[in-house]
Amino acid sequence: MKDDNQVILFPMPIEQVWEKFRELVRNELRNQEASRKAPVEYQVSGLVSKPLFKAHEVCEMMQISRQTLHAWVKEGLLKSYKIKSRVFFLSSDIEKLMQGENK
Repeated sequence: MKDDNQVILFPMPIEQVWEKFRELVRNELRNQEASRKAPVEYQVSGLVSKPLFKAHEVCEMMQISRQTLHAWVKEGLLKSYKIKSRVFFLSSDIEKLMQGENK
C-alpha cells in the first residue's frame, strides 16, 4: 500500500539519484581505503625520532581503536606513562609491540 503523504522531490529522475548515491559511496570507500594505506608518520624537528606518543597518535599509527589500545595496556602488551594528567607511550615500546617482541 502506497503512502501518498511521503513524497521526496529530486530535480532529476530517480535512476540518476541512485547512480549519484552509488558514486558517492564508491568515492567515500576509495578515500577511506587510500587513507588506511598511507602510513602515519610523526616527525619533530631537531630529533631523529619522536620519543613519546599520545594515545590518539598511537591509535592512528597502528590503526586501532582506543578500546583496543586500553586493552593492550591492561594486558601488559604496551606500557603507558602518565605525566600530570596526560598519558603517553614510548616509541621504543611501540616498536617492540609492532615487531612482536613484547609477547
